[in-house]
Amino acid sequence: MATDVGLYDDIRPFNDDEIASVVERLVNDKEFITAIAHFQFPRLIKHFSWVIFPMIRMALRRKCGNITSVSKIQHEVIAYMEKMIATTTTQVTFNGTNKLDKNKNYLFISNHRDIAMDPAFVNWALHHHGLDTVRIAIGDNLLKKPFVSDLMRLNKSFIVKRSAKGVREMMAAFKSLSGYIAHSIKEEKQSIWIAQKEGRAKDGNDQTDPAILKMMYMNGKGQKISFPEYMKSLNIVPVTISYEYDPNDAAKANEICQLATAGEYNKAEFEDIDSIVQGIVGFKGHVNVTFGDVITDELADANELALRIDQVIDDNYHLHGTNLLAAELLHGTDEYKQAASSVTAVQRAKFTAHLQSIPTALHATVLAGYAKSVEKQLTTMN
Repeated sequence: MATDVGLYDDIRPFNDDEIASVVERLVNDKEFITAIAHFQFPRLIKHFSWVIFPMIRMALRRKCGNITSVSKIQHEVIAYMEKMIATTTTQVTFNGTNKLDKNKNYLFISNHRDIAMDPAFVNWALHHHGLDTVRIAIGDNLLKKPFVSDLMRLNKSFIVKRSAKGVREMMAAFKSLSGYIAHSIKEEKQSIWIAQKEGRAKDGNDQTDPAILKMMYMNGKGQKISFPEYMKSLNIVPVTISYEYDPNDAAKANEICQLATAGEYNKAEFEDIDSIVQGIVGFKGHVNVTFGDVITDELADANELALRIDQVIDDNYHLHGTNLLAAELLHGTDEYKQAASSVTAVQRAKFTAHLQSIPTALHATVLAGYAKSVEKQLTTMN
């Protein structure tokens, strides 16, 4: 179903009748073609761009010629996911999908460890359960290039305007976003995925930002609906995504260390894009996606709701051998040694080899990132 004419046009995903023109625009976008060329032919691009660029355009036209709808794009993404999962994971497991009703639409709020893979694995789980894929919230900080924005909006992404300037502009952007989320779930019958906070949990500490929930309530507040009643109507489902190995663990640790020592971290121009690519092609091992129950309690405010979401996400975090070993190496107490007693010798050797591939100065920070979820679960148990 298409969104109302003109409504949310500046943030919504593309509709079926827009797909063909957007694809044609991408095929003719020099920056997009250059980005593909640099990724596919890094050694040849300098001297042979004159033949590589036309070759890429021809291949794209052949590949995309029959893509005329959002559903066809989703099929292409599913095919790519199958290849990616086969080469970068050992297994992908799901929990809680049986609790999801195919006749309902949800607001999935998940922890945030990887820019592209978090919503991709949520979609993979939903697809295997026979449910439609979600619309994905993505910050405009990742859309600095027009072709990146086009690609994301082709794949059911909608834009979160984090770069809005001034109080009025920010309030207008957040009010529009709040309305769009409700419109998608209630009117267009499309589920939504959004991260629990802006930016990834680079230190492994998954925490929901109450400001995200306050933004969601702006639409309800405008209708004079109480916070508990409105948020309950969105069918919020906390989702926990856990990776045995994080392809960006060293990069995250480096950023944390630089912030700690220098007081600032200057991100390279295309660093987010590099993180996305690394997250896709890097080794992830076992990936688990766990869906919690729909939050039906009438929680008083954004802070209470954030704490409830955190509790579900933390409790449902699947502890991999990497998490348990990291906690054991960091703390060395009997409690953590006991928790890691089930880890096999093969898993230990593999994790040791992984650590050795990372600069020694980053080891403690990398371990802390993997260990955080173990610490939180053991604290809850005690």
